[in-house]
Amino acid sequence: MTGRPSVVAVRRAAGRLATLGPGFGFLTVFLLFPLALVLSYTVFRRGRFGGVVYEPTGENFARLADPLYLDVVAGSVKLAVLTTLLALLLGYPTAYMIAKLPAKWKVIALVAVVLPFWTNFLIRTYAWIVLLNSEGLVNSGLKALGLGPVELLYTDGAIVAGLLYAYLPLMILPLYSAIERLDPSLREASANLGARPARTFWSVTLPLSLPGVLTGCVFVFVPSLGNFVIPELLGGGRRIMVGNLIRDQFLKARDWPFGSVLALAVIAVLVLLLFAQAWAARRAGRDA
Repeated sequence: MTGRPSVVAVRRAAGRLATLGPGFGFLTVFLLFPLALVLSYTVFRRGRFGGVVYEPTGENFARLADPLYLDVVAGSVKLAVLTTLLALLLGYPTAYMIAKLPAKWKVIALVAVVLPFWTNFLIRTYAWIVLLNSEGLVNSGLKALGLGPVELLYTDGAIVAGLLYAYLPLMILPLYSAIERLDPSLREASANLGARPARTFWSVTLPLSLPGVLTGCVFVFVPSLGNFVIPELLGGGRRIMVGNLIRDQFLKARDWPFGSVLALAVIAVLVLLLFAQAWAARRAGRDA
């Protein structure tokens, strides 16, 4: 009798290991090991001809305070915040309307939202070059109206448009999920108490959907901050963002230690945002 519980416990542990093992092994090999490698590079010097020389130093972290890099970070944050705000302004009404559709049309609308992901990212970005160049469709329309041509390509506006197009679905989907889960009786109770639709939205719908808002903002802000393809193609290299800076440190300057510090800083921002989002979501849930 005494041995049976231990056998059951061993079987349960073996079952859990068999279930969690593949996923944990994948994360260990492709996430934890590379992250540990990047972390280890941050405390060493750059080699004379690039790479890493294993001599401890703290100058890589001190270089983060260089005004040149601070300007790059500030510009990247500005564009990422602008993209996130525009995604929220466009994504919330879209998600709200999808949540109000009949079940059959919800599926069609959600497929339409994720449809761009079925196309290669570079192809979608090059499509914006075709649209925004001096002889593109947008400028052709402006010329016909006597308003063009206008320099649209290789500007900050082109970068924001490309980022917005790329990551807008990442705002819509969590917002839709949050709005869809709302109890309709709460809105009905607000209406029965005499609240107008606008008051119901600001007092009931928006506060209860705040976790979806925060999740969508994180999902849009972080990849916008680290993207380097769109600034390179739609910005023409005129705007250097954090992602471009990290890429250049590894591939052009071959300064792997400083590139690792920059990459680690972006990861730290991501972790802080995730903790802030989780804290705000818990607080919103308690207040509700």
